[in-house]
Amino acid sequence: MSPKSRLYTLVKAWKNKPFQEVRDACGQPWLGLNSEALKEHQSWSQRQTIGHEPIFNTQGTKLTSSLFRPLLTASDSQVLRLFMEGLDTISYWYRSGRFIPGILPLPEHVFESNDFIDGLSDLILNSRLPVGLISLGVHQLEKPHLSTDGKNGLLRMRRLGVLIHMLNYSGTLSQMRWAEEIQPEGIHLDITQFRTSTAPAEIFSHGKRFKSQIYASNITLVKDIENAIAIGAQHCYGGLMMPSVSRHQILHINDSRIAKAIFSLHPHQNLNGDK
Repeated sequence: MSPKSRLYTLVKAWKNKPFQEVRDACGQPWLGLNSEALKEHQSWSQRQTIGHEPIFNTQGTKLTSSLFRPLLTASDSQVLRLFMEGLDTISYWYRSGRFIPGILPLPEHVFESNDFIDGLSDLILNSRLPVGLISLGVHQLEKPHLSTDGKNGLLRMRRLGVLIHMLNYSGTLSQMRWAEEIQPEGIHLDITQFRTSTAPAEIFSHGKRFKSQIYASNITLVKDIENAIAIGAQHCYGGLMMPSVSRHQILHINDSRIAKAIFSLHPHQNLNGDK
């Protein structure tokens, strides 16, 4: 049989196969001829929202986690829905063969509400994700101390194997009290505040005492990366490293090419990369 006749046979067999719906990575149909399929397609499209900010090691050679930004501005009525979307994304990465931890930001008052904690607990348990893949980023720390209800809420989360991060940390006295009470696994510093001043020594002592990983956020200048290294940060993220992407694009990230290029040009920490 000639190559041409074999090709004809294959095409004919493919043409005569019964139609099968195209499905996304979650196994749900999204392309079809009825309204239900159209709704599924819209749902699939919504899950491609550009809201996942990649986090790298300070050398930019490894993707270490991702911050789910839509939760940073979520209203109380949106928290559980967006939290479920964040969990679904982490599960999507896990089923696709990538062990990518996700940081899901939540405001302080959420941990003081039994209703919120009950809802979050149910969602986490139903996700059946391995321990270490889910981190909660506490932000909007407006009170000088963590309330008893807040402590109980965080304790319930920790019992589920969830890691706790403190976002927007600047080393103020009230934030240090929070760090003492929370003992977070991750401390996120806005690196832009250290362009004209040095980081407080207490930040390093807190990190060592609680064995916290230090995250440098808002990396937008080469100088920010140098400062992140100077303060001993293990992780970096921001527009210079890589802007926010969709959950599908996260799967194809192995490193921050911009950061790697910067380090190849400026191998010494004392060089001023902005000149």
